[in-house]
Order: sequence, then structure tokens, then C-alpha cells
Amino acid sequence: MQLYGALASPYVTRVILFARLKNIPLQRPPVPGDNPRSVEYHALNPIGKVPGLELDDGRLIPESDVICEYLEDAYPDPPGLPAEPLDRMTSRLVARITDLYISPRFQPLLPHLDPARREQTAVDEIGAGLAKAFTSLEHFMGPGPFCAGSVPTLGDCALGTYMQLLKNVVFPAFDSIADPTAAPGRLADWWQAMQSHPVCKRCLDDYGRAVDEFMAANRDTLQEHS
Repeated sequence: MQLYGALASPYVTRVILFARLKNIPLQRPPVPGDNPRSVEYHALNPIGKVPGLELDDGRLIPESDVICEYLEDAYPDPPGLPAEPLDRMTSRLVARITDLYISPRFQPLLPHLDPARREQTAVDEIGAGLAKAFTSLEHFMGPGPFCAGSVPTLGDCALGTYMQLLKNVVFPAFDSIADPTAAPGRLADWWQAMQSHPVCKRCLDDYGRAVDEFMAANRDTLQEHS
């Protein structure tokens, strides 16, 4: 199987981490046409976004959560979701909160990275939305140490990559947006568990470096077009 997409994408890295936790080897060739918007890639995936998982028979599966669910169904051992239904729900819910209430608030912050161009009112509004999402996560997470039990699962892969993105780009740039893992609490305990897990830490460290490289190369463009 071949996974298309750059490591700097939190959604690509979500799939990579999930696959590594399940010991599933994935090849990582360049995106056909070297761009998700290329004719070649659109022939495989008309959605035109990454990640895309191309199966051995040539069919392509889009969307990170759908890819992870496919990998879970096709390769059930070791499991990437908890055994108990409520714990499975919790893991999926953490991924859902990440996608609906954290992810959409990242890009609107990019135009405000430069303090000279910052509109603090807009930053405060986005920050309040992130704070509410963090509170919701702490409310719905299980006792831990991971989001739904003693081992990392789907929700940890989703939240872990986005938390690493925020740590690299958002929290250092905005004093008014607090890092929820920096103060005692459920998310701090969860982040410590992620950092103590060798597979999670290695993958998140690699992702963090890729994010730094991407931001250094594209910061001006991102701020101008966001």
C-alpha cells in the first residue's frame, strides 16, 4: 500500500502514526504529478486532497479517518481502537472534536502570526474557541493515561498530531492562547503519556521537524493568503 501526502500535514501524520502503532508498513512515494491538484492525482482521487491510500489493486481511499478505519478493519491485530464500545466511542469522539473544533481554528490564526499585523480581537475569539475545545476534550476523555485507555488509539493519533502543530506554531506565537498541556490537568497527563510512548514520540518529533521546515519555507506566503 502507498500513502500519498507530505509529513507536514497533520492528517497524513495521523495515518502514519496509526499505521505504525498497528505495525502496518506503508510505502511513501511522491504524490502523482508532484501535487495533489495534478491531473494525475485527480485521476486517483477527485477530492484532490491528501492523505490518499492507494491499495495494491489500484483503488484509492481518501480522508484520514476513513483510511484509519479501513486499516483497523483490514488489519485488526493489534487493535487501533479499544475493545469496549464506550471506549471506542471516546477514541472516535476525541478525533471528531479535533477535526471539528480544533483544526478549523488553526488556519485563521496564520495571518496574525506577525505581531505587527495582528488583530487581537480576532485572535482572542479564536483562542476562546480553542479553549472550549480543550475543555470538551478533558470532559469526554477517559481516565487514561491515553484518551481512551492504557494504549494509544485512533483519537490519540488525531489529537496528538494537532497538539504538536499547535505547540510548534501557535502557542509560541500567541501569549493569549494557553497550551493546555503546560498546566496540571487531564491533557497534561495525556501529553506526558504520548511523550513517554516511543512510537508516538518518534512520530510526533518527526512531524514537528517537518512543520518547522514547512513554516520556515512558507511563512510569508501563508500569512499573505490566509
